[in-house]
Amino acid sequence: MLSILTLGISYKETPVELRERLVFSDRDTAEVLPKLIKNTNIEECIILSTCNRIEIYAVTEDVENAINQIKQFIAEFHNIDVEQLSSHYYSFIGVEAIRHIFRVASSLDSMVVGEPQILGQVKESYKIATKADTTGLILNKLFHSTFFAAKKVRSETGIGSQAVSISYAAVELAKRIFDDFTNRTAVLIGSGEMGELAARNLINVGINELIIASRNIENARILAQNLNGKAVGMEEIYYHINHADIIITATDSLEYIIKPIHLKEALNIRKNEPIFLIDIAVPRNIDPRIEELENVYLYDIDDLNGILDENIKSRKQNARKAEEIINHRVIQFSNWLEELKVFPAIVELKNRFELIKNQEVVKAFRKLDLQDSNQREIVENMASAIISKLLHSPFSNLKKQSSTYASSVYVDTITKLFDLQTKLTLVDDESDEQPSQDWNKG
Repeated sequence: MLSILTLGISYKETPVELRERLVFSDRDTAEVLPKLIKNTNIEECIILSTCNRIEIYAVTEDVENAINQIKQFIAEFHNIDVEQLSSHYYSFIGVEAIRHIFRVASSLDSMVVGEPQILGQVKESYKIATKADTTGLILNKLFHSTFFAAKKVRSETGIGSQAVSISYAAVELAKRIFDDFTNRTAVLIGSGEMGELAARNLINVGINELIIASRNIENARILAQNLNGKAVGMEEIYYHINHADIIITATDSLEYIIKPIHLKEALNIRKNEPIFLIDIAVPRNIDPRIEELENVYLYDIDDLNGILDENIKSRKQNARKAEEIINHRVIQFSNWLEELKVFPAIVELKNRFELIKNQEVVKAFRKLDLQDSNQREIVENMASAIISKLLHSPFSNLKKQSSTYASSVYVDTITKLFDLQTKLTLVDDESDEQPSQDWNKG
């Protein structure tokens, strides 16, 4: 029997220094998904990799074996010892796996409850998996149901109306260091969504000068123009950080952009005036050894938890309403999933009856010598109506029992009563003469 499985690692139990080693880029994901299907007993799978979580959603008949295979796969791909990760994993199976992805996409499981970015990340992960052809009937249905649930949560609750993003929290943390921003200079490295949010929050608190650096200089220019800042290329950042009070990094670089040597030079130029750095990227953009320098204050994404906890408390009421919506959707999807268990029996029984019906209709046409197409249609429609009415109650009862323990009994009984495991052999009119005569006389 197929089961839905989720295996993951998140910000709740795993520090950023380990999470950053487990990140899958979009390119990595597209390459490894087919291999994961090919080399394991997993039927369908999707990888969700963000700054706060790495999760694999899978469909399998052997949950225990699949969990071990996924753990081995993650460890081998990232060249990390399996045992080093063992205490960080969490897993959900069946209904709880369904509930988990609904909560993740609705941002109820996020570090920032109500943040909007996660739904887009889930959609992108699904898109990559569909292109890699590693989704099927179950995950396709699950993720489309997930998108619907997340949209419903956002439209019917206030969960995102006052959402505090990680970028916002980063600036709030800077406000605890600097009382006044009107004479401060900030360097933002990264012009993506998180970078843009950070830049807008810096403008809102009155930053005097905003420098935006990006590998995509055109994106940096557009953002700088909108925010009255200055755009520079990545090759210029080391000049500008020498004059920066605040540095925020938010890129997808796999290597450290800022290292101790860069800050030592900056401190000399600034005569040891404090520098405040926030690294909201995963993998991290700033070498953590920078913390060892005096007058340097470095915070990473995990350090923002305290600020974000205040935000979570303020939205408990909306979260409860969101949970009710999710619970309803979980029940609906679970019922659909349970119906899949009886679906093969329903299809096989319907096909069996249709096959017999078609055979008997053909024999009836021969005996009645019907040439008129309207008359032939009447006979065929009558036979179809009889089959439909005969099967209506069995099918309805099978679906009603699909979510109960009795479903397997029903399926087994129907399979044996109608000998569904044996292929039906059609016979021609001559070899079936006696039943045909009885039918003709009756």
